[in-house]
Amino acid sequence: QVQLVESGGGSVQAGGSLRLSCAASGYTGVTVSAYCMGWFRQAPGKEREGVAVIGGDGSTIYTDSVKDRFTIARDSAKNTLYLQMNSLKPEDTAVYYCAARFGGCPLLRSFYNIWGQGTQVTVSS
Repeated sequence: QVQLVESGGGSVQAGGSLRLSCAASGYTGVTVSAYCMGWFRQAPGKEREGVAVIGGDGSTIYTDSVKDRFTIARDSAKNTLYLQMNSLKPEDTAVYYCAARFGGCPLLRSFYNIWGQGTQVTVSS
């Protein structure tokens, strides 16, 4: 089974940057490239929403609110997913979750069946 562990969250002032990491384990050598991985976030009282996803072929999708500020990347050798977040805004405050699924790569929460525990990101004005 695939396991995901997030790290890198914290508190930052508006305009600052954070880099989230997601360490993945349990992949087989045969299937690792077939997994889509992504970042989702959930603010208090709101639905969990997709932030960015990246396919095994490197294709990416970003939600409009983070486009040009966030960058998703994966290091295949380390089985690690990253989210570089720049120009952070208070509305980015949320628990950020790493997620994965086998196959296609939609930016939709309901398609993902493998989740990390989440890491808190707090952006103050």
